[in-house]
Amino acid sequence: MVQRQVPKPADIFELLQFKKFEFNGRKRRLASALTIHDLRRIAKRRTPAAAFDYTDGAADDELSLRRARQAFEDIEFHPSILRDVSHVDTTAQILGGPSALPFGIAPTGFTRLMQTEGEVAGAGAAGAAGIPFTLSTLGTASIETVKEANPHGRNWFQLYVMNQRHISFGLVERAAAAGFDTLFFTVDTPIAGARLRDKRNGFSIPPQISVRTIANAIPRPWWWWDFITTPKLEFASLSSTGGTVGELLNAAMDPSINFDDLAEIRKVWPHKIAIKGVQNVEDAKKLTDLGVDAIVLSNHGGRQLDRAPVPFHLLPDVVREVGDDVEVIIDTGIMNGADIVASIAMGAKFTLVGRAYLYGLMAGGREGVDRMIEILSEQIVRTMKLLQVTTLDELEPKHVTQLSRFADLRARGVGERH
Repeated sequence: MVQRQVPKPADIFELLQFKKFEFNGRKRRLASALTIHDLRRIAKRRTPAAAFDYTDGAADDELSLRRARQAFEDIEFHPSILRDVSHVDTTAQILGGPSALPFGIAPTGFTRLMQTEGEVAGAGAAGAAGIPFTLSTLGTASIETVKEANPHGRNWFQLYVMNQRHISFGLVERAAAAGFDTLFFTVDTPIAGARLRDKRNGFSIPPQISVRTIANAIPRPWWWWDFITTPKLEFASLSSTGGTVGELLNAAMDPSINFDDLAEIRKVWPHKIAIKGVQNVEDAKKLTDLGVDAIVLSNHGGRQLDRAPVPFHLLPDVVREVGDDVEVIIDTGIMNGADIVASIAMGAKFTLVGRAYLYGLMAGGREGVDRMIEILSEQIVRTMKLLQVTTLDELEPKHVTQLSRFADLRARGVGERH
């Protein structure tokens, strides 16, 4: 029989410990976010559909993005036991310098359309966390503004080669003069992918007001208030705007770029160079032979060629071929610190996060980006401790199994040519 007693009032009052209410709505929202998916849900509530879908969406049927995320979900970790993990070191060495965490902020275009603080919030948060920040050619803050926001941290510049090449090369020279230490040359965007969400939403640069956008803005007045009361959007590389993102990219990009252009770019860039958008082993080997400092396995977040290779699936083959001669970085689909740990274990030297950054930005500006970095950092540390490794160098392929849902088909030769 369970012995019962009349509860004492003092015992009851001891249980009634009320949490102090946070009156700051932004801090309260961000504190409730425990994952990047939580930040995404907050961002969706607070951002007009067209701007949110520009970030959240991908090309065509969005298969590349879904497969990239599924690839990280389809992994199995293999932890060690009885290791002292009272302290773990998350420091990475990448492109000639340190990063406090094994990820940096990826380049994103039109960022102030997502939330008015834009790249200034991203660069400031990255600097505070000791990780690199990458500014896009299609950014909405100038090179000099980003440098001012992150004066002592690592700033990287992402390059699109435009039809008006003097604009592209002029930006490269300005980035070098401002002390940016690495150039990311993106090679997967001769034209824009089919961003169908943007077309369906009528998303344009700058935003066009219609009955639909007004209806969508009514529950989100703060976004429009920020938009109309802050400086006009300016783009370092676009001399004119007006049209969908795809139309602007198609008008601006140069589809004739080739390996000769890489040599031309290296003449005007004096520091480290990484090639972003590599999607097969052969190109990785050729770029390694040409002496680039890093390659980024990326399908542009699924925003260009749908059904493109999944970078995480491609990673082991590329590392096996060139990993001793060039630094391999990976992006696309990363939504958890465990995804980053798995990538490092499979041979990546570093990772980049784009959507996760923008979800944080849309959820809470600079504080939201800080929270995004904090969430991923906590997940990285926790995953490393549970795997019982103390440094990134201790992570090895033995710690991860890729449970690819396509493995059985490949084993049976389905889809292969004979």
